[in-house]
Amino acid sequence: MSSPTAGGGSGLSIDEEETAETRIRRLISEHPLIIFSRSSCCMCHVMKKLLVTIGVHPTVIELDDHEFASLPRSPSHDTLISSQNLSPAVFIGGTCVGGLESLVALHLSGHLVPKLVEVGVLLV
Repeated sequence: MSSPTAGGGSGLSIDEEETAETRIRRLISEHPLIIFSRSSCCMCHVMKKLLVTIGVHPTVIELDDHEFASLPRSPSHDTLISSQNLSPAVFIGGTCVGGLESLVALHLSGHLVPKLVEVGVLLV
């Protein structure tokens, strides 16, 4: 499975009338394993490396790409998704696992691989 990034690749279609928040929600529902990342974030890099080492190739959305720049920097009372609380974040099967610490804890507890198998991104 390839790891497309926003702005290219099939499956990441862009609807010009879709807000960044709506687009993010749609991407989460369409991709069984997706990481919201920042290119300069070392935690994001480690998260991607861990998943690749396990044998999966997540869809990676770089939030510093221009199309996601409209996300607010901090959460407000009416916005559930912000660039500050979304990066780094991994979603497996549409459910937010959390950031790097949560992903590593899931892996060390032995629950990450079964979860990846369950959503069909890892074959054993």
